[in-house]
Formats: sequence, structure tokens, C-alpha cells
Amino acid sequence: MEGIEITDGYHNLSHHGKNESKLKQLAAIDVWHMKLLAELLGKLKDVHDSGESLLARSMVLYGSNFGDANKHTTTNMPVILAGGGRNYPLPNLFVSMLQRMGIESDRFASATGTMRGLELKG
Repeated sequence: MEGIEITDGYHNLSHHGKNESKLKQLAAIDVWHMKLLAELLGKLKDVHDSGESLLARSMVLYGSNFGDANKHTTTNMPVILAGGGRNYPLPNLFVSMLQRMGIESDRFASATGTMRGLELKG
């Protein structure tokens, strides 16, 4: 967001207490983060290997450890998995990622299984 002066660090701004100035600064930083993520995903999409984009062959996980950092709530946490994703419990994603990295595991926190569609193509 143009014209917003950032006067504090992200962590302190995330504990905004509904202060308008802090919320505007936080929004400006979040918009900048999303622009950087979009740039990364665009570059991954433009690189091809064996007929597929590098994005199609990658997992890019972006998220937060809080749904509302101001209140330290751990519900409704924003998470993006580039290239796909379905409505599964978040720990299922982590089990799938562990397996895809070659770590033999079928458990992580409260996972109920894996996420379909993340399997390696043979």
C-alpha cells in the first residue's frame, strides 16, 4: 500500500489491539508478502523441466501460525499450498509432505491420513 510508513516490526504490529495505524502497516506488509509470493510462483511456473513447470513439481507452503495473532487464536489459520489443495485437516498436509520427501510417516498431530493429489508421478 503506497504511502504507508512502517514504524515497527511485524511481530509488534501483529499485536495491534485494533489500532488503526498498526492495522494499516500490517496490511501493507501483508500485501508486500503476497506480491513476493506471486512473483516466486510466477517464476516457478515459467521454468519447465521434462515437460512440466517447476511449480507443478514443487510444493510451496505459505501460512501463519495464528488465525488472529492479536488474540493468539489458532483457528482459521491462513494456509496456501501452491498447485493444489483440498479441504483436509492441516496435519494431513504435513503427513503428505513428509511422505513426499521420503520420510516414512503416517502421523503428524491430529492427521486423519494424507491429502490426495500430492502423490509423486512415476
